[in-house]
Amino acid sequence: MESRTALREWFEHRGRVLLGYSGGVDSALLAVVGAEVLGATQFLAVIGRSASFPEAQWLQARAVAGQFGIPVLEIDTDELANPDYQANSPQRCYFCKSELWGRLADIATRSGFDTIIDGTHSDDLGGHRPGSRAAAEQRIRSPLAELGWTKAMIRREAKMLGLPIWDAPAAPCLSSRIRYGLAVTPERLRQVELAEQFLRTLGVQGDVRVRHHDTVARIEVTPEMFIMVEAQWSAIESALMELGFSRVERDPGGYRRGNLLPVAS
Repeated sequence: MESRTALREWFEHRGRVLLGYSGGVDSALLAVVGAEVLGATQFLAVIGRSASFPEAQWLQARAVAGQFGIPVLEIDTDELANPDYQANSPQRCYFCKSELWGRLADIATRSGFDTIIDGTHSDDLGGHRPGSRAAAEQRIRSPLAELGWTKAMIRREAKMLGLPIWDAPAAPCLSSRIRYGLAVTPERLRQVELAEQFLRTLGVQGDVRVRHHDTVARIEVTPEMFIMVEAQWSAIESALMELGFSRVERDPGGYRRGNLLPVAS
């Protein structure tokens, strides 16, 4: 409760606030608290939609917004038109976030918002986060990180507030599944999305990634799901090959964040 009080006080001193709202637990917590503190005329959650944004994530974002009375604006983002984004280097997220934050900055200027925020928290700081450079260029604030909130704190507070997604796994954009150097296209994004949806229908829970290696789909799940995946392997292999992959593999190491990053020699 003490942490929530500090977060409420943070909002009270930021004027009209615009949130980049993905529907994950981090931005959802900010959306609930921000809307409660500031009200519908002073707070707005903005969803940026493109082929890289999973439909399941959009549905989740809209459901939470409806449940808690969060004002939402949806905009189309066009990062896929940027050749630098399509090229899919390890800096891809910079070009994506530049598009998103640039669009929100325009909205803030036109509509009189004082502060733009995101859901970055203290556990996110450091590591490979090229998108943070784009946020810094647009002066995006990160209240959770500024107040020292960890992911564990966010989940605990979200549970206390009654957010149904308090324990939902992280769901970064679909482009993060495509091997660096392999062009990001709507077709490849759709392959990944449908493949992961299929795994969910089989009952696979927790963190799931289908990494796109051009003709090869490489599945990452948590160790608790290994037995389930093996038991359903024939169906999984058939379904993913129907999506256009010529080979399907399971990563024996399981899910690992940033698994596609080049390894320094």
